[in-house]
Amino acid sequence: MPNISHARKLRLKKRIVFAAFLFPLLITAGRAENGRRHTNVPPSPLSKYSFHPTPSLRPVLPRVVSHGLSSEKTIALTFDACSTHAPSRYDERITEVLVKTHTPATIFLGGKWMEDEPAQTKYLSALPFIELENHTFYHPHLTKISNEQIREELRRTQEAMYTLIGRQPTLFRPPYGEYDKRVETIAAALGLTTVEYSLASGDPDPHFSKEVLIKYVTTMARNGSIIVMHINGRGWHTAEALPEIIARLRARGFTFVTVKDLIHSEEKTAHRK
Repeated sequence: MPNISHARKLRLKKRIVFAAFLFPLLITAGRAENGRRHTNVPPSPLSKYSFHPTPSLRPVLPRVVSHGLSSEKTIALTFDACSTHAPSRYDERITEVLVKTHTPATIFLGGKWMEDEPAQTKYLSALPFIELENHTFYHPHLTKISNEQIREELRRTQEAMYTLIGRQPTLFRPPYGEYDKRVETIAAALGLTTVEYSLASGDPDPHFSKEVLIKYVTTMARNGSIIVMHINGRGWHTAEALPEIIARLRARGFTFVTVKDLIHSEEKTAHRK
């Protein structure tokens, strides 16, 4: 057996230890994003607002976007604002970080969240580097409800945003990351492109400390990654970790863009081919 230098042994040992560190995090992060931590909110016949009907959007081809181009060093930071039984919450520290660092991001807003947080919805809409998109009204498991219920979840969220800020989303993220061909097709008929993610940060898991969150996200990010975090208090240490995450990814040469910019870049490349 050939001799291995002491330095090479140390490097090999570090790689083994780091791999052992990351593997359980990969599993935990996926469970945190796709698990049952959020509770479905039953529809209420009463709303705080009389939502305005929205102009019909042009239907789009059914598709699911989960990442951008692997050839471009761009990353999309996304945040979900999920609806809950209790009054919705909003971690304004996250927005403060995005503003201070001039970092574009895409925020998927729940309809009930907008209903509970109208002032914050309007504030977010005024930020030119933030795009606001659809995250259903009551955050249900879409694959387990009827076609009409899916349409209602999407339609009411469109109306909530249109009523509050005068424009409606063209992208939609399914709760829990759960979708099937039926969900994708219904969304497309309403003019909504389904957006998933390629990197689940794992921030809904309280065991993910600030340090773990920073190391995990900055290590696993790749060209074209769509990273999902939470802005409604479900991300236990998101606000604390976000400044360092942004700084480290920029130090690696990544440029932050919105999901729409990520999609447009992909479409332009496909058109040139």
